[in-house]
Order: sequence, then C-alpha cells, then structure tokens
Amino acid sequence: MKAISGIITTLNEEQNIGEAIKSLQQVCDEVVVVDSLSSDNTVEIARQCGAKVVEQSYLGDGIQKNVALKHVKNKWVISIDADERLTPELVEFIEKTDFEATQYNGFAVRRRNYVGSRWVKCCRWYPDYLVRIYRHDKLRFCDVKQHSHVPTENTKEIKADLIHYRYKNSGELFAKPGRNYSSRGAKILYLSGKKVNAWSPVGHGLGAFVVNYFLRGGILGGIDGLTLSLSIAQNSYLKYAKVLEWQRDPKVKEAENFDIVW
Repeated sequence: MKAISGIITTLNEEQNIGEAIKSLQQVCDEVVVVDSLSSDNTVEIARQCGAKVVEQSYLGDGIQKNVALKHVKNKWVISIDADERLTPELVEFIEKTDFEATQYNGFAVRRRNYVGSRWVKCCRWYPDYLVRIYRHDKLRFCDVKQHSHVPTENTKEIKADLIHYRYKNSGELFAKPGRNYSSRGAKILYLSGKKVNAWSPVGHGLGAFVVNYFLRGGILGGIDGLTLSLSIAQNSYLKYAKVLEWQRDPKVKEAENFDIVW
C-alpha cells in the first residue's frame, strides 16, 4: 500500500460505497468517507469495509470534499465519488509513482463516463480530465458549493482513466437533472437576483442543445449522443423556466424553500 489517503463523499450510497472503498484500498493505506447524514446503510457498510467515517451535514460540493482533509494521515490523497472506480492502468500508475520525489503537486486523470454499461465519449465526456490525485498541503478543492474542482497549477495530465458510472440508464439522464440539478441551479440564479424573460428558457435550452449536439460531437455519438444533448438542453430549459415561474407566480414561489439549496 502507498502512503496515500482515499477520500469519498457520500449521501445514501449503500449500493456503491463498498465497491468504491475496495477500489481505493488497492493503493491507499486508509480511506476516509465523509457522509452527509445518509438515511440508508452507507455508514455501516463503509465502517464494515474498514473506512474511517466522518458524518457531516452537506455543506456544498468543494467544501464537503475538503472536510476529509482534516482527518487524513497522509500528505497525498486521491478523491473519488462513490460511483467511480480506479482502472488497472490508474492503479499501476499510483503503484509505480514516487510521490515524495515528484515535482508535481497533483495529477489529472481521464474520467471515463458511462450510461449503463456504455462508455459515452461525446459532449466533452471524454477525455474528461480532472485533478483527483494531489498533495493537500498544496492543493485542495475550491471552496465553492457547486461544480468544484482542484486547480491545475503545477499538475500533470496522465494517460490513465477513472471509471465513472454516471447514470444507470438513459432515463436517469432526464430524471436526475430535472429533479436535482435544474432546481439547484434555478435557486442559485434566483437568489443572486437574476432576472429572466419568456425567451430565456427557450434560448438557453436551444443553445445548450446546439452546442452539445453539433459543436461538442453529440451528433457523432449516435442515439446516446442525441439523448445526452437533449438531457443537457432539458436541464438548461428547466433551470430558467423555474426562475421565470417564481418571478411570475407568487403562490409557486411561496411554496418553494429557498433555505434548502444543497
């Protein structure tokens, strides 16, 4: 085992957490799970698998991931989500790398995104380079609540993949953005004072489809490329449609809890 700590953030991930921990344990001498007060068996499974569990109500994307840094014993960490797995090539890279001697503060891996068992490469889904291996005394996730990342200063892109089982099926491409992402994004826009008009949902939704289907290669991805482009467009449309509805309909706005965004 390497002197490297694995980090996973979770919320109701009982179906994934065991395999995620085992994946990290191939190379890490400890795994720290930061759980957002799951209501299922995530915490129990994580402890049974030998992980250290820290329970913390959700603070937002980057902030939550950085909570783990207070509890790790090693300078180098590798951060994954519960639905991600290390490939043999990534395991080999970690095993062969002398992290104490390297000139870099971190390494960016290629995330390989799947829908079901299908590896989808279009719409910038591959290579989806992300810094996931890093010295936490030099780098950390940005302390932002949405779409956080580890900065790329003095990091190196490596030709090894991290598997991401992003959606179980095509239906989730539409259900998850509609249920979670569009509402969250809409609340952020509304609370920031963003004003929209009747054309905003159509314009943003259509623009998102054109960019992803024609400019980012969705058209080359067959039915999966079309489905992905449509789901991204749907998310963009709904985000602005919800803001517009809150502006137009006081009753709908009053029924929404804007204190719960994350």
